[in-house]
Amino acid sequence: MSRFWSPFVKDLVPYVPGEQPKVENLVKLNTNENPYGPSPKVIEAIRAELNDSLRLYPAPNADALKATIADYYGVDTTQVFVGNGSDEVLAHIFHGLFQHGRPLLFPDITYSFYPVYCGLYGIEPKPQALAEDFSLRVEDYRQPNGGIIFPNPNAPTGVLLGLEQIEQIVQANPDSVVVVDEAYVDFGGETAISLVERYDNLLVTQTLSKSRSLAGLRVGLAVGHPDLIEALERIKNSFNSYPLDRLAIVGAVAAFEDHDWFDHTRKAVIASRDKLTAELQGMGFEVLPSAANFVFTRHPQHDAALLAHGLREHRVIVRHFKLPRIEQFLRITIGNEAQNKALVAALKLLL
Repeated sequence: MSRFWSPFVKDLVPYVPGEQPKVENLVKLNTNENPYGPSPKVIEAIRAELNDSLRLYPAPNADALKATIADYYGVDTTQVFVGNGSDEVLAHIFHGLFQHGRPLLFPDITYSFYPVYCGLYGIEPKPQALAEDFSLRVEDYRQPNGGIIFPNPNAPTGVLLGLEQIEQIVQANPDSVVVVDEAYVDFGGETAISLVERYDNLLVTQTLSKSRSLAGLRVGLAVGHPDLIEALERIKNSFNSYPLDRLAIVGAVAAFEDHDWFDHTRKAVIASRDKLTAELQGMGFEVLPSAANFVFTRHPQHDAALLAHGLREHRVIVRHFKLPRIEQFLRITIGNEAQNKALVAALKLLL
């Protein structure tokens, strides 16, 4: 701790991202990256942008990308916000829409950035316990609050909440912003963007890091009522008026335009997830129903921390959370066929 720190810094508990080891020949199944590369059209678009124009600032509003997203989802460009990864989009949401002096509701087992942002922006967190089967209980979100946020499907569990239940939460909270964080929705869920025209308190966020294989470009988005989007724009332009660089903009546009590549790789991940789930269950693992590009699993006779350590010794890395209720679970990213085979082979040796 330094005497130069602002007072609030010493009390912050920063988010800890998944490990990015610099070791060759690892089977890396710990950060939910897509096992398949981005669309070849993305690479082509980025290469075409590698020219003298890099000396110029990018379009501050990323208008071309907003227009592409608006067309893709059938909304107006005034309903679209883009940022440097969905984490930056979420940060602006916490800053601009949740600072009302009332508690923020979110699941007790969820994306661990939410409590971090609460600490950063002075928001009171009020976690709501998931049910025994790790599903979200709609009735828990019918109480006074200053906002609601939850991933769908949830992370790290992968459990999906149906669109009808999401609508019930939105309807029950007309005076609060409800944010649905859809980082993994393309792997088995239905987007809530279809509801934004009917509810001015609904905001949906997504990322291109997962289903569109662009974690390295850092592109996130939000779709909602123009008034909500305007708040995010005001925050952005008071913080960083050029969040997306020229390469990210053209790459993201190309990713949305290549429907065939997106659909092919998405279906490949889903098929691999279903196959891996069956293999894990065959070895005695309990696997939560997942609509994401990962599975959340535990073995009734083997300690999760020891399994994670053993897998690492076999050069396979998965994610283990030392947290209440889930300390016996492993979150395993769906890899390609070779990666999944290596995982299964290592687990069989350990068991």
